[in-house]
Amino acid sequence: MQGEIIVGHISGVYGIRGWVKIYSFTAPADNILRYFPWELRLIQERQQARIAVADSRKYKNGCLVRFEGYQDRDAALELVGADIVIARDQLPPPSEEEYYWVDLIGCRVITRNGIDFGRVDRLMETGANDVLVVRGERERLIPFVSETVILAVDLVNRVIHVDWDADF
Repeated sequence: MQGEIIVGHISGVYGIRGWVKIYSFTAPADNILRYFPWELRLIQERQQARIAVADSRKYKNGCLVRFEGYQDRDAALELVGADIVIARDQLPPPSEEEYYWVDLIGCRVITRNGIDFGRVDRLMETGANDVLVVRGERERLIPFVSETVILAVDLVNRVIHVDWDADF
């Protein structure tokens, strides 16, 4: 498990008073506002900096934030594209049989017959259920359905055991 997690990024500016639009990776999207302090990983400068949030609010399907020291649109433009990073220990522990996606990424995926499909590259939301995108000798999409497809998740050993046909 990682020491820091990217929970969103700054997708654009809003208005003329230094507000920025936040694209959140949390569900629901405004949960990102529960995980202060934030550090910003600034793309253009290739550095990470802690910047205090002066104000925040939910907005449509996401949220808006104004940072201290960024009082106008031109200053806020410098932040567009930055990743929002938090310390892992800022997240509440998941409930039993629940997992943070970040914990599943990189896990090996092995079938009940011992076939190694590769590693979880990312996850996708489909509406019905989440899907593991597994990269090995080829890419596989495996639905994250507990007990029927996902047999066991061993985060200590970084292995997910699945009941999935190798031909799929």
